[in-house]
Amino acid sequence: MEEEFSEKVVQVNRVSKKTKGGRKMSFSVLTVVGNRQGKVGVGLGKAASVADAVKKGVNYAKKHLFAVPLKGTTIPHEVLIRLGAAKIILRPAPPGSGIIAGKAVRAVAEAAGIRDISAKILGSENQMSNVYAAMEAFKRLKA
Repeated sequence: MEEEFSEKVVQVNRVSKKTKGGRKMSFSVLTVVGNRQGKVGVGLGKAASVADAVKKGVNYAKKHLFAVPLKGTTIPHEVLIRLGAAKIILRPAPPGSGIIAGKAVRAVAEAAGIRDISAKILGSENQMSNVYAAMEAFKRLKA
């Protein structure tokens, strides 16, 4: 039985490489995949077209899923993480408050099935760094 996954494209980058014959264009796409019941993964796909890059990113994310411990509709405890330039604070929120977070943390939290969380991204504005930092923060949660 195939699990139902939600896919979210967080960032699309157009990358060009100078070659002897001119410029070679390609795309790198950061995708977040989750089953909305505590499993989430992130994947970076690179290809000549956006659709192929999304497909590659989704396949990688599905192969590298991990479980996020939940306490009702929120996370069990507060966590502060620093990964590279990104610094992220995740806090549990009371039921009904929703996801109060930036784009990167929101994408990961929605895919994981978290309904109530308060988060703050400090330091970096790079979406890729922030998604990877959010993933690491969710990995460090203890049930």
